Amino acid sequence: MLMPPASLMIYVATQPVDFRKGAEGLALLAKETLGHDPMKGVAVVFRAKRADRVKIVVWDGSGLVMYWKRLDGSGFKWPPIVAGVMRMNAAQLSALLAGMDWTRMHAPRILQPKALA
Repeated sequence: MLMPPASLMIYVATQPVDFRKGAEGLALLAKETLGHDPMKGVAVVFRAKRADRVKIVVWDGSGLVMYWKRLDGSGFKWPPIVAGVMRMNAAQLSALLAGMDWTRMHAPRILQPKALA
């Protein structure tokens, strides 16, 4: 199971990509087309035309890592197919990879503390 750190910047490519691409091809696509370079400490999530497959590329400090997963019997809950990318947090990514509806996961609102008298 993939457990990304909470501080990791995660971007989702909303349009399907060619899943024959490997880690280097996806990293180059992320940098040139989406404007987010996995070699600079961000994770980029890619989807296939079939909604049951996901690939993630990220630099872990010593090398480029590609995570690949296929769900059996169901598909991932993906955002609408539009041009560009969207941001996702680590909890949402974990829910996505578990096959859950990550859109229902929201961070709680934390109010600013009031000054002490």
